Amino acid sequence: MAYMESLRLFCRVVELGSITSGGRDVRLTPAVASKRIKELEEHLGVRLFNRTTRSLTPTEAGKRFYQEALRILEVVEEAESVVAQFSGRPRGTLKITAPLAAGRLIIAPLVPDFVEVHPEIDVQMRMSDRRVDILADGLDLAFFVGTPSDSSLKMRKIAGVERVLCASPSYLDRYGTPRVPQDLMGKHNCLLLRYPRSPEYFWTLNTESGFRKFEVSGKYDADDSEVLLNWALDHRGIVNKPRFEVAEHLRTGALVEILPEAHPMAAIFGCLYPHKKLQDPKVRLLVDFITERGQAYLGAHV
Repeated sequence: MAYMESLRLFCRVVELGSITSGGRDVRLTPAVASKRIKELEEHLGVRLFNRTTRSLTPTEAGKRFYQEALRILEVVEEAESVVAQFSGRPRGTLKITAPLAAGRLIIAPLVPDFVEVHPEIDVQMRMSDRRVDILADGLDLAFFVGTPSDSSLKMRKIAGVERVLCASPSYLDRYGTPRVPQDLMGKHNCLLLRYPRSPEYFWTLNTESGFRKFEVSGKYDADDSEVLLNWALDHRGIVNKPRFEVAEHLRTGALVEILPEAHPMAAIFGCLYPHKKLQDPKVRLLVDFITERGQAYLGAHV
C-alpha cells in the first residue's frame, strides 16, 4: 500500500506542479511528500522531476511514468470498486467539491451523517464558486448550482432551484423599486458573481416573450457568493440568488423580492462525475444520500 500511496502522491505532484501542493492533497506534510518522491526516484533509478527554485516539471521519464502510473491507479481503483460490491462495505476516500453556499448549507452538514453510516469512507471536501476541472483536480464528484456546460462528464440532477432578485428595504427606499427588467440596466447597482471565465455577466429574466438576457452592471463584484449576499444585506445593491440561500432573509424582511413576474431562470442543483465513477459504490452511495436529503432541504427552504 505504501507504494500505491507514493504513486498517488507522484501523480498529484505532476498535476499540481508542486510537491507541497501534491502532498497537501494526499494529506502529507511537505517534508514527508518530498521524502516519498525521493524514495520513488531512488527505487526507479531515474530522476522524475526537473527542479528549479521557481518550478517543478516532470522529466521525460517522469512524463512517461505518470501515464503508466495513472493506468495502474485506475485499474486498482476499479478492482477495489468491484470487490467492495461483494463485501457490502465500501471503503476509501471520496474527493468532492461544491459551490460555497450550497456546500455550506446543504452538503457540509450531511457529510458527517454519511460517514457515520459508512465509517470506512473518508470524505475530502473543497468549496469554491469557481468552475473546477474534475479530472485535472482528481475529484470524484462536483456538486453545482446552475447550468453545467456540455462535457464528457456524467450529470445527475438532484433538484430544480428557483432564483430570485432581491434587495434590502433601505436600498429600495433610496434608489426605488424596479418595475420592469429594463429598470435594472444603468439605474441600479447589480451585485455580480464574477471571476475569470465567469458565465454571469448577464441575468436571464422572464419576459412576456420568454426568457431574455439582460446585461446588468454594478459598482463592484466578487468571486464569492456569500460576499454578494452580505453586500445586499448591507444595502449595497440587488442580488440574483437561489431562493434557498435567501429564504430566511426574505422571511425576516431583511431582503425583499423584486420583479417576481420577471424572475430569473431556474437553476439546477446536481452533480458531475466521470463515467468511470459509475461503478464505484461509494460514489453512488454519496450521490443517493445527498439527493434524498438535499431534496428535503430545498423543499423546506422555498
